[in-house]
Amino acid sequence: MTKTTDILKRIEQLSLSQKIVVIEETLKAIRKEESQNQMSIAAEELYNDYRTDKELTAFTSLDLETFYEAK
Repeated sequence: MTKTTDILKRIEQLSLSQKIVVIEETLKAIRKEESQNQMSIAAEELYNDYRTDKELTAFTSLDLETFYEAK
């Protein structure tokens, strides 16, 4: 038997409220994974722009400057 079949058989044995929890948690995990995938794709797509376009990184030269808060 496959793991998927085993999981489905175990889910069938749960109460309705337990099944709902399984569904909710599974959907959360899917959404999180999809969000991470989307961010990874976006970062890859923008990498070349940030590497070559000096206007996008102009303020990084200030990263090592000391910052003083105005009071």
